[in-house]
Amino acid sequence: MMTLRRAEDRGQADHGWLVAQHSFSFADYQDPAHMGFGPLRVINEDRIAPGAGFGMHGHRDMEIVTYVLEGAVAHKDSLGNTATVLPGDVQRMSAGKGILHSEFNPSVREPLHLLQIWIHPTETGIRPGYEQKHFDDASKRGQLRVAASPDGRDGSVTIHADATLYVGLFDGDERAELPIDPARKVYVQVARGRVHAQGQALSQGDALKLEGESRLQIDRGEGAEVLVFDLAA
Repeated sequence: MMTLRRAEDRGQADHGWLVAQHSFSFADYQDPAHMGFGPLRVINEDRIAPGAGFGMHGHRDMEIVTYVLEGAVAHKDSLGNTATVLPGDVQRMSAGKGILHSEFNPSVREPLHLLQIWIHPTETGIRPGYEQKHFDDASKRGQLRVAASPDGRDGSVTIHADATLYVGLFDGDERAELPIDPARKVYVQVARGRVHAQGQALSQGDALKLEGESRLQIDRGEGAEVLVFDLAA
């Protein structure tokens, strides 16, 4: 079964310094039909003005993945980590039993465009943790590259959740196929450009939910950057 969600159907929020699109219920956007998908709880597409961001605040029992599309994130947390997250980086923060962090756009002129992703962990109350890795374009070109997984395979960041995140770049004749366990769920999010997934034409911000499928096919990309989540049912 396939379910298509167009970008314009997402929740919208404009706070001036932050313009956000919410794939699932978040903050003032609440929709009982969109509370998550498997353990995937949040995908927020955020555009943050220069010099603005989220001040120090807390989370518990959530795996938080940041994926930057344009600009840079200045990160600080209560574990003592300070980092700059750039396009091509995948940042994983395990909130566990509790963590404080801040995320800012350090530029005085360039906007920041990112995806903030929350995934429910398989175990609560774990020790908080942080990890960040870079995945260059060549490793994602014309294929779905593992970027986050429960076992950290293929050099991916390790998330404490029954979920695997793949990322890929697609143009022209480039295509990829991913075998799927029909008992699991798959969520496809187009971060930029245009692409076909399972024959469906998708544009930036569009998403496709798959249930009971045995494979995923990605092709006919036009400057496409795609995130694919393989999720427990």
